[in-house]
Amino acid sequence: MEVQSALFENNVFLMGQHMLQFAMTGRHPAPMPARDNPWAVYDVFTVKDGEQIFLAAVSDAQWRTMCDLLGFAELKADAALSTNNDRVRARPQLLATLRERLAHRSAAELAALFEQAGLPFAPIRKPQDLYDDPHLQATGGLADVVLPDGDKAGHTVKTTLFPITMDGARLPVRLQPPRFGAHTADLLAGLGYDAAEIDALRANATVA
Repeated sequence: MEVQSALFENNVFLMGQHMLQFAMTGRHPAPMPARDNPWAVYDVFTVKDGEQIFLAAVSDAQWRTMCDLLGFAELKADAALSTNNDRVRARPQLLATLRERLAHRSAAELAALFEQAGLPFAPIRKPQDLYDDPHLQATGGLADVVLPDGDKAGHTVKTTLFPITMDGARLPVRLQPPRFGAHTADLLAGLGYDAAEIDALRANATVA
């Protein structure tokens, strides 16, 4: 039997709870806080129309390429920014300058430029954006489930499947999410309780 697992689907699977949070509440989780970084340009930038994109230039060669690409000749010529260590020391001011200069450019434009130049970049997506992801649509990485409770009880939403295939097939949804207490009797019976004992537990509110 051949078992396959893909990196992208593994990462999407880790986002499954956040996708369902959005499906059930309409709210998306806040992004992780900013962290210290050993590279000066390795960050998320808010650009035109409030879009966000991750951009990086982690070597001196990438820094020079980025400056040429974006028309930042004076930054490239600045001796105080010539090495990565120099740029890390100047990081707060450098990032402020870059944020100001990139604010009028669109994420799509920057992505195209960085792709063409071979510079690291990544679009910033919210969990709910994955519902329309063409890769997931093509690989069958999402499946329908029916919400058991809450304001959207009975509504069908999509959730992530396990990110593996077995003999070329995805593992499907085996059971729908249960309603509260839906399987109480089955679970108790599996533990050895008979029908009379289960009725007694329900009668005295030990179980629901």
